[in-house]
Amino acid sequence: MSAISFQSVSKAYPSPRGSQSDTFLALDRVSLDIEPGEFFGLLGPNGAGKTTLITILAGLARATSGRVSVLGSDVQTDYAAARRKLGVVPQELVFDPFFNVREALRFQSGYFGVKHNDAWIDELLESLGLTDKAHVNMRALSGGMKRRVLVALALVHKPPVIVLDEPTAGVDVELRQTLWAFIAKLNQQGSTVLLTTHYLEEAEALCGRIAMLKQGRVVALDTTSALLKAASGNVLQFKIDSELPPSLKVGARITGRVVQYPATDALAIERYLAAAREAGLTLQDIEIRRADLEDVFLEVMKRHAPAESPVAEVIT
Repeated sequence: MSAISFQSVSKAYPSPRGSQSDTFLALDRVSLDIEPGEFFGLLGPNGAGKTTLITILAGLARATSGRVSVLGSDVQTDYAAARRKLGVVPQELVFDPFFNVREALRFQSGYFGVKHNDAWIDELLESLGLTDKAHVNMRALSGGMKRRVLVALALVHKPPVIVLDEPTAGVDVELRQTLWAFIAKLNQQGSTVLLTTHYLEEAEALCGRIAMLKQGRVVALDTTSALLKAASGNVLQFKIDSELPPSLKVGARITGRVVQYPATDALAIERYLAAAREAGLTLQDIEIRRADLEDVFLEVMKRHAPAESPVAEVIT
């Protein structure tokens, strides 16, 4: 039995253009199974359908077609059982402004019929660095602290399946380290984790398998190690302080001062470096590194891009 099963899931919305006959397909026959105990990554650019898929999984929206289940419980026909097995940390900072942290966790326990839960609540507060905030009103917390409370709320009924939708977006390094240490511990104890994130180094470090979505479709699905092995070789990387000439942008990935090229062989590396020298560029911190998950992700997205998409990608 899969921990999470998406079977040919589609979701259509009315077209943004307003035509009664047109629809926008946010999800297009998505099928994938996540096994019990997996740490699974769901990646994709903005608008790929990740949050729509999670919203359907959480029962906040209905799929236009297809079936979704959590440990065998259908999210529509057996929704009460499916909700009890699932803990979802949403992207948005949603909280009740009338309660302090401990009260919010106690009420959340009650929603799931869990009584005498103070010992687990204390463990959550300690593990997430919230012990000294237990009696603070939710309105008085910083954004990072509210994010920690959202994680605690999702875990307070001890769900066997945990869904994290961009849990570290806009938070500090300390929270990331605290959160991942705690979630990794729960995963080692048997919890299934589904993670969406734009921090691909997190996905590479944490996830055993990864699915990539683009325009509502699964465009890659494999183990993290297999995806990395399939990447096209090494990457030449250096920094510059001036504008890269248009002729050198072809095939380049530019992130601020950092320029990266696919280093397929020694000849390609020398060709890029020679062209940079001829253009009068001063190169800093030159290195050749192994392709990482970000390289794989961009390669997969480019492979499934429209033919007219530009070759060079400039990230600002």
